[in-house]
Amino acid sequence: MNDLRLGAMNGTADDGAVDTAAAIAGDPDALHRLWARHRRWVAAILLAHKPSFVELDDLLQEVAMVMVRRVHELRDPASLRGWLRVVAVNAARAAARSAKCRLSPERLHGQAEPPDGVRIDPTALDDTSRIMAHIAELPEAYREPLVLRALQDLSYRQISETLDLPESTIQTRIARARRMLREAVERDDPTDRTTDRQVIPGGFR
Repeated sequence: MNDLRLGAMNGTADDGAVDTAAAIAGDPDALHRLWARHRRWVAAILLAHKPSFVELDDLLQEVAMVMVRRVHELRDPASLRGWLRVVAVNAARAAARSAKCRLSPERLHGQAEPPDGVRIDPTALDDTSRIMAHIAELPEAYREPLVLRALQDLSYRQISETLDLPESTIQTRIARARRMLREAVERDDPTDRTTDRQVIPGGFR
């Protein structure tokens, strides 16, 4: 996951607004800076929505290409974050549909992401894979903020801005997601005391 920590949200909000306006106007350097600034959380959004048999780097490249081709269509620089999130979610879902059409049921069954109606047995996985399997089963409303917090260590404020939700809602959903995750782990093995901090960088603070 170290690669996901490249291109963190650097700079100030004013810097971002200036670069967004410049990118919309066609400045390639500003566009490059924007992608470096937003790539980190875009990767987390993709992780929250993509099946594991779809490569993250491929989806990041796809989102970057859409950004290059269509950023000029934005009318309001402030809408960039929300627009990028929609692009990322759509890319992940489209890739999942396409991959399921191309892969045979046998190959799908051999991947960490099962075909519809087939559930992974988390007890057969190592700690990290087991936690990730449980995260994949969380409802989207809880999974997305949890991944942004756990894998990217974004602040509640940053997640609030990314998902366009009140910070209090983000805190509530992450707390609920953590509780659901602990309950799922305990159902697999009541004696298991593995913590989220032990198995996933950044933990679930």
